[in-house]
Amino acid sequence: MADARTRALPERVVVAAKHRILDTLAAIVSGSRLSPGKLAIDYVRTLGGTAEACVATTSIVTTAVEAAFANAMCAHADETDDFHPLTKAHPGCAVVPAALAMAERERASGAALIAAVVLGYDVCCRFLMALGPDAVRASEQSAEGVSSTFGAAAAAASIAGFDERRMRFAISYAAQQASGVWSWERDEEHVEKAFDFAGMGARNGVMGATLIAAGFTGVADALDAAPNVFHAHSPRPSPEEIVAGLGTRFYVEETAIKTFPVGYPIQAPLTAFLRLRERHGFDPDEVRHITLRLPADGAKIVDNSAMPDVNVQHIIAIALLDRRVTFESSHSRERLTDPRVLAAREKIELVADPALVDAAAPRSGLVEVTLTDGQKLRELVKHAPGTPQNPLDTAGVNAKARELIAPVLGSERTESLLERVGALERMADVRDLRPLLTA
Repeated sequence: MADARTRALPERVVVAAKHRILDTLAAIVSGSRLSPGKLAIDYVRTLGGTAEACVATTSIVTTAVEAAFANAMCAHADETDDFHPLTKAHPGCAVVPAALAMAERERASGAALIAAVVLGYDVCCRFLMALGPDAVRASEQSAEGVSSTFGAAAAAASIAGFDERRMRFAISYAAQQASGVWSWERDEEHVEKAFDFAGMGARNGVMGATLIAAGFTGVADALDAAPNVFHAHSPRPSPEEIVAGLGTRFYVEETAIKTFPVGYPIQAPLTAFLRLRERHGFDPDEVRHITLRLPADGAKIVDNSAMPDVNVQHIIAIALLDRRVTFESSHSRERLTDPRVLAAREKIELVADPALVDAAAPRSGLVEVTLTDGQKLRELVKHAPGTPQNPLDTAGVNAKARELIAPVLGSERTESLLERVGALERMADVRDLRPLLTA
């Protein structure tokens, strides 16, 4: 962790980091117009604070801790941020806001920001790999609360320039703050979920780093003494996983960038359904029945959720009626009670299919459409677009970011932001991004 900021990264890893930074900035900007983002912005506006870092889309410049918190809340205000299919962590929504806020505070370079984000993603995912994500969730802990805090702490500490001793303190402060319970599944408005997945972790990580930078000391052996992080959070940890492939395996390359602004378990079935719709051109009144087959854990999350963008039956109904899914249509609560949408949902059945449980394709989706003439159509998507097995190129990432950012910041500033992030490794001071992000 101490050496990461000065080690040369492979070019492919730099590109992957820039893609995730831009993708998260797009999530922040679009999320600033949704309820979790608005609430966080209004809250932070009341706090004042030393002018260290900006809150995107606003005129607020506040402490790095509060800026990281508000931007992270915006980043997971809905379901546009990235996702690691194996651990099911959401690294970007906590790591990028933490790194960005600290980089503004320290007037760090774009290269330092990239290195911090790469490290943050690694630590975020490696901690969950070592704990065993399924073991953490089986104990009803929120794996996302643990991973986001450690990822944000690593990113913030990297920007702060900590040596090994202070990196050990950063780990210990993260360990003390890492928390969460799987009860976020019952959040109907995505507000606490934004806090649990992103705001809390970004705040915790930056707070720990700034405390240590101010001279706070801590425990140097939170990983290996007794008691330690691993045994506190997992009944069967595998600590060796935290260093497996270290320096050659970069988790920033492994996250999935969502192509649709909906919950990740919906990406594959939505892709499959739209492919069938495009290939066969059927109209809504020609459809008798739609069966959606998902792995059980994903089906549980998206089965008739109260949140429109996390409700698979609702999203497929929107796709059936509109032939596409947009940011606006996926977030409209009015359409949850639209009679046409409700009628379309009556045709849709969700099945938790054990045959789709596959560690190599944990978020697959199988769609079966039966037409009124008896014809049966079937499409399986094992890896949705944007996954590591089916990645987006720079043009694809830019297209998604453009769609989310331009309605808020305007086309001209959006294109400038895309250009500057594309050349981020050559930026001398990350504060140069501030005029493109703020009101």
